[in-house]
Amino acid sequence: MRMRLRQIVVVAEDLAATEAEIEEHLRVERCFRDPGVATFGLRNALFPVGDKLLEVVSPTQSGTTAGRLLDKRGGDGGYMVILEVDDLDQLRARFAQHGARIVYEAVADGIVGLHLHPADVGGAILSVDETAEWGEWPWAGPVWRDHVRTERVDDVLAVTIEAHDPAAMAARWAALLGREVTDSAVVLDEGQIRFAPAGERGDGVAGFTLHASSDTGVGDVEIAGCRFELVSG
Repeated sequence: MRMRLRQIVVVAEDLAATEAEIEEHLRVERCFRDPGVATFGLRNALFPVGDKLLEVVSPTQSGTTAGRLLDKRGGDGGYMVILEVDDLDQLRARFAQHGARIVYEAVADGIVGLHLHPADVGGAILSVDETAEWGEWPWAGPVWRDHVRTERVDDVLAVTIEAHDPAAMAARWAALLGREVTDSAVVLDEGQIRFAPAGERGDGVAGFTLHASSDTGVGDVEIAGCRFELVSG
C-alpha cells in the first residue's frame, strides 16, 4: 500500500496573524479556505508546499476539539497529520484489529478521509485519506496548484511528535499504519513521522521539517508554537 505524508495542520488562536507569519517566513501562498471545517467550529487557510499542504485552523466557537487543545497545551501548536493512501479498506480493517476508533468520515467529491480518535493513536489527530486519483487533493480547492510557490520551501519531509514515552507512541503509530519504526521514526513512502521526548507542553506535534528550495532558505522558524526546520539536500 502506498502511503505518504500529504498535509500538516496547526491550530492557532489568531488565524490572520498566523497566515501572515506563514507567508512571511515560508514564502508560500494561500490557495483555499475550506467552508467544510465550519462543521467542527473552525475556520482555516491552506497553503501548498510543493505538492503537500500546510493548513492552519482556528476555533470560531467554544467547546471545539481544537479549542480544547489550545487550552491543554497552553497556546498554538500542531493539530493533525494527514496521510494520502491508496487502500482505505485495508486500513479500516487494520484500525478495527488494533482497537482504533474512527470518529469521523470526511467525504467529498473524489476523496474520503478517516479521522481516528486521538486517544487511540497519541500525539495528534491522524487522518488517512484516499483520493479517486493519486495526487489529487480536493480538500485544497479546485485550483491549489496555481498557488504553488517554491521561493523558499518545496516539500514537507517530516512531522515531529513529542511524547512522554516516544518508543511506545512510535510503536502504536507503526502498528496502526503497518509500517516499521526506524531510528524513532515511522517511515512512509514519502515523509516520516518522528518521535521525541516530551517537553513541558506534554504530548503533541512539536515541529515539522520542510525542504528548502535553496541553501539560502535553510534555517529554523517558529510558527503557531511549532518549530519549522528548513533543510536542504
